Amino acid sequence: MFIFASRRSYRRYLRQRRRRRILLLALMLALAWVVLALVYAPGRPGRGSTAPAARHRPAPAASYPPARPRGTVAAAGQDLSWSDFHGIQLPASAQDGPRHVDGGLAWGFADTPRGALLAAVNIGVRTAALWGPAIYAPTITRQVTGAYAAALLAADTSDYTQLRVAAHVRAGHPAGRGYAVEAAYRFAAWAPGDATVDIVTAAPGSGGTEVLAVTRIEVVWRRGDWRVVAPPGGDWASSASSVSSLAGYTPFPDEG
Repeated sequence: MFIFASRRSYRRYLRQRRRRRILLLALMLALAWVVLALVYAPGRPGRGSTAPAARHRPAPAASYPPARPRGTVAAAGQDLSWSDFHGIQLPASAQDGPRHVDGGLAWGFADTPRGALLAAVNIGVRTAALWGPAIYAPTITRQVTGAYAAALLAADTSDYTQLRVAAHVRAGHPAGRGYAVEAAYRFAAWAPGDATVDIVTAAPGSGGTEVLAVTRIEVVWRRGDWRVVAPPGGDWASSASSVSSLAGYTPFPDEG
């Protein structure tokens, strides 16, 4: 999931992409699905450090109503509301979640196609180093699973240090704002308890153009809620690629 923190960082991204022919996270990212020329994918391998404990903990799974599959994949992106998260509009549903938004965190999603889609976007974006350890650390620790979750956290910790120094912000504070729009989606797979969604993010490019990047995010149902599966190697760039249009994807309704 790619989110550029500035137009300058996007221009740097384009130069890197032409040289290396890979899509780097413009999130830092979001995230990455950034504010500065230093920004790389939030999952870049690197030395980690112990993440600080967050003040707000998701409610125990027992407090959620029993999850029962309902709804359809075709309607997953409909009837959503949108709210600002550090410059990015994120979707929500009164029925499918997130049921709780507190301290910059979001949790409590329904085991439905819409719930899976909302979890992929809301949790995925919050794994970005850009927002600071108060958000990315508890998000990854509690809402990300898989073999590479630790690598994702270690990379974020390293990336955040570079970002905040370059942005001249105090430790613990967000290193910038995000510049991106969640534009469209496509389910690559769906089953109750396991879903894979391709999320298309649009970000401003040079000369008034727009860049589109698609990030594949898998979510699995664990302990009464959706968890994002960490990308291979803990690197979101390994799950992302550029696209030229929204053809084949379902656009999100206009963000209100």
